[in-house]
Amino acid sequence: MRLAAPAALALLLALAGCASAPPQARLGLKLAPAALGAAISVEQHLKVERNGRIDELDVALQVEPEALDMVGLAFGQRVLTLHYDGKELSSWRHVMLPSQVRAEDVLEDVQLALWPAEAIAAALPAGWRVAEQGARRTLYLDGQPIMLIDYSGQPRWSGTVVLENLRYHYRLTIQFAPTTD
Repeated sequence: MRLAAPAALALLLALAGCASAPPQARLGLKLAPAALGAAISVEQHLKVERNGRIDELDVALQVEPEALDMVGLAFGQRVLTLHYDGKELSSWRHVMLPSQVRAEDVLEDVQLALWPAEAIAAALPAGWRVAEQGARRTLYLDGQPIMLIDYSGQPRWSGTVVLENLRYHYRLTIQFAPTTD
């Protein structure tokens, strides 16, 4: 299947809005895969909403204590792969994927949504903090909420996760495919 250039470009630009942000807003968070506290292999359907536009992407995510691997598909074609071993992050991107979609930012958003709050809190730089109340996680910068993450179930990688970035005005909905455990 050949990727339709205009449709693919539109999707990838929308995803760039999720992954890109001015340098002061990014944490540089790179937690060890083992800090997740579990080994998971999940399929996800992502829906990105920004500026009245909705774009979708399918993702396969596998986390083992020694590594995290992710493959993103748009229109049935691979557009992004990530491999992170806790020390080094390597990635591949489709030629149409905008340079603003940085592997480091994708990894950070995955970890902010799925890793335990305690692991995140221990790695946050000055001025940042994470808090959880019920099924909501909030990330703060200098006391101001930056990101709200709502979970529909436990563990965090089941059901639906809705990540709302208040600073950059986008919403990412992650629908996890049911597991057969």
